Order: sequence, then C-alpha cells, then structure tokens
Amino acid sequence: MKNTTLVSAEERLPNRWLFVIAAVLMQLGLGNVYSWSIFRNPLMSLHGWTIQEATLPFTLCVVFFAVGMIIAGRWQDRVGPRVVAMTGGVLLGAGFLLASQFGQTLLGLYITYGVLVGLGVGFAYVTPIATCVKWFPDMRGFITGLAVLGFGAGSLIIAPVGTWLISQIGVYGTFAVLGVIIGLLVVIAGAILRNPPVGWKPAGWTPPENGPGSKDQKDYPPSQMAKTFQFYLLWVVFLFWAGVGLMVISQAVPMGQELAGLNATVAAGALGLMSILNGLGRPAFGFISDKLGRKGATILAQAVFIVTLLFILPNARDFALYTLGISLIGFAYGGSLSVMPAFTADYYGTKHLGVNYGWVFSAWGAAGVLGPIIGAQVRAVTGAWGGAFVVLAVLSAVAAGLIVIVRPPKGE
Repeated sequence: MKNTTLVSAEERLPNRWLFVIAAVLMQLGLGNVYSWSIFRNPLMSLHGWTIQEATLPFTLCVVFFAVGMIIAGRWQDRVGPRVVAMTGGVLLGAGFLLASQFGQTLLGLYITYGVLVGLGVGFAYVTPIATCVKWFPDMRGFITGLAVLGFGAGSLIIAPVGTWLISQIGVYGTFAVLGVIIGLLVVIAGAILRNPPVGWKPAGWTPPENGPGSKDQKDYPPSQMAKTFQFYLLWVVFLFWAGVGLMVISQAVPMGQELAGLNATVAAGALGLMSILNGLGRPAFGFISDKLGRKGATILAQAVFIVTLLFILPNARDFALYTLGISLIGFAYGGSLSVMPAFTADYYGTKHLGVNYGWVFSAWGAAGVLGPIIGAQVRAVTGAWGGAFVVLAVLSAVAAGLIVIVRPPKGE
C-alpha cells in the first residue's frame, strides 16, 4: 500500500522541465537590468544630469538586487518559491510604473528604479535558481545555466525595443510600458514554481557515495557557512568575475560610441548581440563545470576575459570587432551566474541554498558598484579605456589564482 501511494504521488508530479521553461521566461524579464545604458544618455540630455548621476540608478538597482536575494532566499527556504517570485514581479512592475511618474527627479528615480526594481529583481531571481537546482541534482551546473539563460538574453529584446520606444514615447512612457509587460510576465511565470517533495530524486539517478549531491552531504545553514574560509574565497572570486562583466555591460553603449564611433542605435544593437552570448555563456559554462569541474570552468572564463581585455577591445575600431569583444566578455561573465550557484550547492548543500546563495550573490551586488566605478574612474583619469582594461585583466588573473586554492569544506 505504501509503495502504491509513493508511485501515485510520483505520477502526479509535473515534468521537471516545466520549471526550467518558467525560469527562462522569468529571467527574460529580469534581464532589464542589463539594458540601463539605453536610458542613461536620454536622461542626461533631458535633465542635464552628469554621467555619475545617471549611472547611480543602475548601481542602486544592482545593490538592492543583491539585498533582495538575501531576503528572498531566507523567505523562500521557509515558504517555497511561488509567493516569493510573484512578490518580486509585483515589486518590479510597480518600480517601473512609479519611475514613469516620479522619475523626473534623481531622488525619485533612485527610489523607484534603484530600490524597488532592484528588490523586485532580487526577489524573483533567486527563486527559479533554487527551484531548478533541487529538481535537477544530476546536472546542477548546466540546469542553473539554463535557469538564468533568459537573464542574459533579456537585453537582446529589451535593448532594441526599449530604444525604439524611447524614440516614440520618451523615457518615461517606456518605463510604464516595460513595467506592465515585465511585471505580468514575472508574476505569471513565478506562479508555476514549486519545490520537489523532500527526498525526491530523478528516476534512474543514483546519488554519488561521496561529495556534492551525495545522500550524506552536509547542509550548512548560513551561520555555519560564514565560518568557512571557502565562503570568503568564493565571494572574492565572484566579486572580481562579476565586476569585470558588469563594468563593460554598464558602459557598453557609450563605450561603443567612443571606441568604435558607433551611434546610439548601432551601439544598442551591439549590446543586444552581446546579450545572446551572455545568455549562452550560462548553460555553456554550467555544462563545462559539470564535465570539467567548477574550477576549470572558472579559470577558462578568466582566460577569456584577459585575452579580450588586453588584445581585442583596445583595438576595436569598428562594429564587428567591438561586438566580438563585448560578446566574449558577456559570454565569460554569464558563466559566473551558473558556476557560482553550483559551487554553493556543491559546498553547502541545497536545503538552505536560497539564503546561502543570496549571501554569496552579495558579491555580485558589490561588483555592480565597484566594477563600473573603477572602470569609470580609470577612464576619467587616463582619458582612455585602455587603462581600465588593464586593471580589469589583473582582477581576472587574481580570481583565477584564488580559485585554484579553494577546497570543499571539511564538513563535506
């Protein structure tokens, strides 16, 4: 009787790939973060704001994205992903809509886009990652990459569509349209998410005897995770890995105008093409990490950064070479968002993955502040992007060196 009940319950479970589809749809909307550069120059022209003032909404959005991840991760671990994801969609949509009404002032834009949109993205972003990792213990890296694929690819749609909308209805009308569309998309997709039953595993899959995914793997709560040095090494690696990518992404349109002489529309097109590689880098590096190890994937990504920053982007004088350069940066950067959640699950288990990865992901929030600031400051001091590229290449080399020495916690 007991076996019949278990089989019946198993048959009622949805196909686990449904949650991957929902995750991709959600992340397509959340990827609006990467398209901030299409708003920057129009806002500067409209209000006479400085580049620093017009970049701060993006920086605040990144910071509150990371803050939202920690809050939502703890909440999700208690109540499940559905209500948390839907709350994120409501916050995100409301932030855009309020920005359309109160974003004519810097303070209004900082609160509506920087705080509310950032929190909404953070709430919604963590839920499909933790959900999919639990449904796919047999392919953590690859499935995490698929789950966040849409986040990188989102700007492929939002950047050109948003640029066209700005030309037709202005910045604030565009905020309103995006708020309705993106908010509804995230709420509807988030309503699909659910966790697997406790103890569930895929048919035909046997957990390894030892190491990540084994039945004896220790689940660390965040208080115990914080006592391991591995957490801090992973945090710094993520900081440098994401910082390089976010600096280039945040300045992609104006950088293309300066380096390659592109106009705003063409530069936005380059950003859109970069988003394809950004999205593809997530499952690609996740797959690589499943086959060659998390460390190998991390070192490969840093190598791509270094070659691109030192040899390709400094010589980008036309659309083709510039697009190649930022696309390689996007590809390697995208890998951080599949490899680091898998690292977290491997080292600290899946029971507290929502909040644990929220804390690891705070490195991404710090990177969103430090990466653009470092790049912009070096650019301002030297008068060219070359110096910024060298600094970022050094950070990539340091990240590669640190990942070599990291080991699983002894409790593992």
